[in-house]
Amino acid sequence: QVQLVESGGGLVQPGGSLRLSCTASGRIFSIYTMGWYRQTPEKQRELVATITSGGTTNYADSVKGRFTISRDNAKNTVYLQMNSLKPEDTAVYYCNSDITGWSGSSYGRNDYWGQGTQVTVSS
Repeated sequence: QVQLVESGGGLVQPGGSLRLSCTASGRIFSIYTMGWYRQTPEKQRELVATITSGGTTNYADSVKGRFTISRDNAKNTVYLQMNSLKPEDTAVYYCNSDITGWSGSSYGRNDYWGQGTQVTVSS
């Protein structure tokens, strides 16, 4: 069964950096777009950045110039390098991916989410 597992969250001071990782595992045939979203108790889940299988990237305006998304297709892994972090970046960050693989009951193309990792930016 396909799963996404995130790592790399934590507590960092304003202006600091963190790197998030997300690895897809299971019986995977193909991975298309991978991305990162974030959510706070006050806001709906919002897009942070996405990257296609060909490497085309897209960023939310609020993170442009500070965050960089990348992927290693050989490792089925997507990364989010976060620099110049601000308190308003505090959120639970979720990995998302469009994958063709075994869902547990059938083979098909589905949208998968990770369990989320907390990022807290505070002095």
